[in-house]
Amino acid sequence: MRQQPDYFGDQELDLVYVAKKLKEALALEKFLTDAGFDYLVEPDKYSGGVIFRTERVGAFFYVAPADTEKVREAMVGAGYKPYLED
Repeated sequence: MRQQPDYFGDQELDLVYVAKKLKEALALEKFLTDAGFDYLVEPDKYSGGVIFRTERVGAFFYVAPADTEKVREAMVGAGYKPYLED
């Protein structure tokens, strides 16, 4: 279920996905909610484009560290490509 930042307290949350389109963000919100995961979604900037690099705004999805692996596994099973830190 979508939560507010104060729900997670002082935890350092893990980024699991960056949705670049509204339709994609709404679909992932529904998926995470239906799967019973608590998550935070916030707008933020990312760089996009191949030839002409531009700064764009996307929906960044975060989860508590204890849920990160379970969320990523569920996302892969549903056809999403979760964000993995380098």
